[in-house]
Parts: sequence; C-alpha cells; structure tokens
Amino acid sequence: MPNLSASKPPRRRAGLLLSLPVLCWALYDFANTIFSSNIVTIFFPLYLREALGGDARMDQLASTFISYANALSGLLLVLFTPLLGVWMDRTGRKKAFLIPFAFASIACTFLMGFAAYSPVGAPVSGLGLPLSVLLVLVFFTAAKFFYNSGQLFYDNMLPDLASGPDVPLVSGFGVAVGYVGTLMGLVVYVVAGGDYPLAFVLTAALYLLFTLPIVLFYREKPAVPAPGTNAKASFWSGYREIYRTFREAKKYRAIFTFMIAYFFFNDAVATAIAMMSVYATAVMGFSTGQFILLYLVATVWAIIGSFAFGYINRRIGSKNASALVAFVLIAALVLAASAFTDAVFWIAACLYGVAMGSLWVTSRTMIVELSPPEKRGQFFGLFAFSGKLSSVVGPLVYGTVTWVLADYGTAASRAALLSLVVMAVLGLLALLRVPYRKPENGR
Repeated sequence: MPNLSASKPPRRRAGLLLSLPVLCWALYDFANTIFSSNIVTIFFPLYLREALGGDARMDQLASTFISYANALSGLLLVLFTPLLGVWMDRTGRKKAFLIPFAFASIACTFLMGFAAYSPVGAPVSGLGLPLSVLLVLVFFTAAKFFYNSGQLFYDNMLPDLASGPDVPLVSGFGVAVGYVGTLMGLVVYVVAGGDYPLAFVLTAALYLLFTLPIVLFYREKPAVPAPGTNAKASFWSGYREIYRTFREAKKYRAIFTFMIAYFFFNDAVATAIAMMSVYATAVMGFSTGQFILLYLVATVWAIIGSFAFGYINRRIGSKNASALVAFVLIAALVLAASAFTDAVFWIAACLYGVAMGSLWVTSRTMIVELSPPEKRGQFFGLFAFSGKLSSVVGPLVYGTVTWVLADYGTAASRAALLSLVVMAVLGLLALLRVPYRKPENGR
C-alpha cells in the first residue's frame, strides 16, 4: 500500500515562514534582539564608559565592570536554567513561562533608564561607584538574566514550528528577523543621541511593543509533559535529574561533546558582543556615531549569514556548518585584536557579524538533531547551561585581563580579545570530536 502522507507535496516554505505562529515567534526574536543589541552591546557599555572613564586606565576599568556585570548575570543563569529546562519537560508549557520572563526583563530595562536619570549622589562604600551607576549595574544584571531565561523557552518552541529539513530554515528565519530588530533598535540612537537614560527607556518600549504579538496571537499546542517525567515532583528536585542526565553522558556522547564545543564558541561570541562598543571606541578610537555605523553594517552581515547558513546547514549538515562558522569567528577575532587601521577592523566586524548570526542557526539545529524527543527540553536546558556557564567564564576572563593589565592601556583590551581566540580554537577542536551523521531528509 503506498504511503499517502509521503506522496503529499511539501508545504511551500514561504507559506511556512509567513504563517502566524512562525511570524509571532520570529517577532519575539525581533523584540529581544533590540534589547540585546541596544542594551548589552551599545548603550549600557557606552553609558558606563562615560560614567567611569576619562583616561586609558579608567576605560579598562570600565571594561572590567561591564565584564563582571555580564558574568554575574551568567552565574545566575547557571544556577537556574537547568531547573527551568526540567520544569518545561514536566509541564510541556513554553509560552506560559516565556512571557513572565520577557515582561520582567522589559521592566528592569525601564528601571535602568529611571536609575540613570537619578542624581549621582555619594560614592557607594566598597565599590566606590555613584549610587545611580550601581543601580544601573543591578538592573542591567537582572534584565539580562530574565532575557536569557526566557530564551530557553523561546528556543524550545522551534520543534513545535517545524520538523526535518525545515528546522534550520525556520531557525535561520528567526535569527534573520531578530537582526532586522537590531536595525530597528538603532532608531533609538537617532532619537536619543548621547542621552543614554532615554536610550534605555526607548529600548524598553520597543522591546515591549514587539513582544506583544507572541503574547496576543501565538497559540501554543496543548501542553504535554515529556514521557517519563513526574509533574508532581518538587521543582528543586530538578538538580537531581540534571545530575542523572550528566551521569548518562556516555549514552548521549554526541550532544554532550557538542555542548562542550558550544561552551567555547559562545564564550567567544557572547563576550565579544558585550565588549564590542567599548573596544571600538576606547581601543580603535571610533566615535559613537562611527561605531553605530559599524554595528549597522555588521548586523546586515549577520542577517545575511543567518539566512545563508540556514541553507548551508541544510546542504552540508550541522557539524560541517558549525565548523565553518568557527573558522569565520577565529578569523574575525584575530583581525580585530591585531587591527591598527580602521579598514582591518571593518573587515573583522563584518566577519564577526556573519559568525554571530550563523552560530545560533547551526547550534539550535544541532541540538534538535542530536537530542531524543523525550529529553529535548532537558537538553535545551543543558544547552542553555553550557552557554550560560560560558557567559560567566568569558566575561570573567576578559574583565580580569583588562583589570590586571589596566596600566598598559589599550594593550589590555587587545590581550583580552586574544583570550577569546583561544576559546574559539578549543571549541573547534571539541566540535571535530562530535559523532555526527547528516540526517537523510536534510537535503
């Protein structure tokens, strides 16, 4: 008897990408990328450099505070994201958890603006920071924590939206739409200029606006707990389940080896994102306007990379595509660390844009391909755990290098950037050890 389901014509990919669920899902990527680019990459680092900088040494110390704030946010994620992944498996719910985290991140972003508008006040004992600056640091750390916590549930919506060869295409579409959000976010620079508190508030408003479609129009499939999970078990018992999952590492060697690789890749990418604006302005001498233009062009290349690698991934498989991304990333970081002319730094930024955009495409697809369906939520939790652990280590290493070498001026930042090259190379070596077979339906 013929397989009638197999004989059906494939759904038109344009129709899939423009369907309401996929559009709502992608628009949330649009929304949170506005936060990521405006707050994490541009305005928060520039605000802190303006508040604390003044000479080469203070610029390096500003880099240290930026790095440590990112590391603290990452530490909170390390503590909680494995539990959230287990929680998702137990309940089968994603949107119900995504929305509160998104709103909490938006609220903290608004509070960054209000705190930055407040009077400077007296230095705080211990850190020696103005009260307003300390509050901005606290609200930034919380906003980034909530943003990244929501990403766990957002990423795990992908298997509900696509299957088989459509997964990398939908993933690439979401990333590309997200980076278009970066372009929208740059409108804030036009309106706010150098008024960083206003930039924080406007960013929060855009973040809220483009989160509304997934809140109002996305209809989640009926919640089905993963097979074998106990929905009545204590939330905190999730640590025991995570521990048991790690003990089963030999059984899932491919995905655990890939998570090690992703740890190092994300270490390099996430840290570079956080430090990009300060590096460009303090080391390369770019003005804020020049950096915004540079970031705009790099974002365009990120959009191109995310779309292109959706198809490259489908053609050559996730492992080979991830290796190609690693080579692009290493080239970008080496050029940036050794750049003494604007032209070389521009080339480095464009290559980095391609790597930044494509890493999420290949990595999310790799997790979907390597993880068993009944443990997918848990593995996405471990995937987030790997990435967030690196978001502690990377900024911590970068910030420590700039702190220890602060007296050497811009050489400190160049040395810190080279530490990211080491991380990317280690990631590539781990990736090459991942057992992988390209899915037969991935043509």
